[in-house]
Formats: sequence, structure tokens, C-alpha cells
Amino acid sequence: MTNLATMSGTKTRGSFMDYTKLDRNRQRTVVFYGRVSTEHEAQLSALENQMQWYSDQAKYHPNWNVIDKYIDEGITGTQAKKRPSFLRMIEDAKSGKFDLIVTREVCRFARNTVDTLNFTRELKNIGVEVYFVEDNIWTMDGDGELRLSLMISFRYTAHIRTG
Repeated sequence: MTNLATMSGTKTRGSFMDYTKLDRNRQRTVVFYGRVSTEHEAQLSALENQMQWYSDQAKYHPNWNVIDKYIDEGITGTQAKKRPSFLRMIEDAKSGKFDLIVTREVCRFARNTVDTLNFTRELKNIGVEVYFVEDNIWTMDGDGELRLSLMISFRYTAHIRTG
């Protein structure tokens, strides 16, 4: 296979890999995604804590330009089609509004393994990365999908056991 090295990547038979997109310290256009599964007061308090936590994250990353927050309240994470903010975020990603989604942990993004992998793959294919902070998973990493699959399986099993 013929490889042609360039300043920003490698061209290999018609495909182009821009290695600058792997630099986590580059300027990023960022959105946050948060979700709580019930509207009980304790959960809404947890949402407020999530939002404060996201604001703190932005302070630690001066290269992040946070443009929006997508929040689903009182909605289960098992079906994406029932989460309007999540679906709006995916549509905005397809429109090129941002290049990084930051969410606290895998279970905030989705509890359904198939949805999680399908959405993260779709996002990756359009150049949008998802960063699961607590799990330290960046979907553009070489092992990102493997680590994500393991984490989803682990969390789902733990969720089932604890009810």
C-alpha cells in the first residue's frame, strides 16, 4: 500500500487521516451532555451537581470553547429515541456545530450497548469525538471502542445486579 506523508496526516489510497485531530490540546468546540433518569428531587440535585462539574471541567481545559449543554431530565438512558436533547445533540453534530461531546460517564450517555456503540461510531465517522471523563475514554483513541465496550458491559451488569 502506498503511503504519502504530509504535514497533517497520511494519504493512503484515497483516504486521509488528519493526525492533528488526535491532539487533545488543540482548540476544541465542545458541548456537554447530561442526563438524570427521574424527576425526583435527589436526581434533580444530581443534575445541578453534574452541571457544576461540567463548568469546572471547562475551567481545567482552556482549549475548550463550550458552546452548549444538552440535558435530558427524567428520562431513562436505555432508548435514545426517547431523549430529545440527546437526539438534538446528534443532529447538531451532523451539522458540524462542534467536534467534542463531553459527558461525565458512559451511563450518562446511554445504558444500551448497541446505541452507545452505534452513536459513537457515527460521531467518529463525522469527526466528532466523545470524551467520557470519569471513565477516561476518548472515542478517537485506538483502543477507545474496546474500552467503551468493556465499560458498558461492566456498568450494565452492575446496574442489573443492584436493580
